[in-house]
Amino acid sequence: MRILITNDDGFHAKGISVLKKIALELTDDVWVCAPETEQSASSRSVSLHNPVRIKQYSKKSFSVSGTPTDSVIIALSEILNENKPDLLLSGVNRGQNLAEDVSFSGTIAAAFQGMQMGIPSIALSLARGFQGETSLPWDTAEMHGSKLISDLYNHGWNSHSILSINFPDVAAKSVKGIKITSQGSRDFQMSGVRKRSHPRGGDYYWLTYGAGRSDPPEGTDLRAIYDGYISITPLHTNLTSTSELKMLVKEFSSPQ
Repeated sequence: MRILITNDDGFHAKGISVLKKIALELTDDVWVCAPETEQSASSRSVSLHNPVRIKQYSKKSFSVSGTPTDSVIIALSEILNENKPDLLLSGVNRGQNLAEDVSFSGTIAAAFQGMQMGIPSIALSLARGFQGETSLPWDTAEMHGSKLISDLYNHGWNSHSILSINFPDVAAKSVKGIKITSQGSRDFQMSGVRKRSHPRGGDYYWLTYGAGRSDPPEGTDLRAIYDGYISITPLHTNLTSTSELKMLVKEFSSPQ
């Protein structure tokens, strides 16, 4: 079994070393291709107006001077072009990818790119900030990751979907179990803007991002993480609102 791992926190991030440990429990054929620097919240951006350079660290370890999506494209089109991986793993992200996060996330985007290029793909994220702890329990992902990935891979899933795994920010032995979930929706605004004055004149702005708790319903990714469960959410790139589609077709479609 050949596994390609990537992320959006950057090649040198803690999460990718954790993910490599997890992957090595499944196979010794593990390849790394990740952004050279942090690319969090880069979503599905592609470097169309700048060249992408590859840096090789070892036989199976590379970084690229671009985005998570760039990394997957380069890995599958160039580095592993002649011997594609059986599985792509993206993460382990430093922080949750829940609810609206998935549209921002470079971690999710890398998995989507793998899926679109024909590789079964899983995104993995570790929640933070919900239980009041300042440090991330990386051992939670390490303890539960390999068996979970193995079970999911052996079971299989729709080739037009990815799986998004979120680990709760609790100690490894405190995880209550696994829940298959839908994408939730927060009931408050997570982002903000802080305005500051530049010492040389004018203003500048920091975009902020919170990690507060909402009150989501049962069955959602948010509720599972709040309650101490591992959340597994199947996601796809089809963003069509089917209910709205039916209404618009009824009201605006031209007669045959």
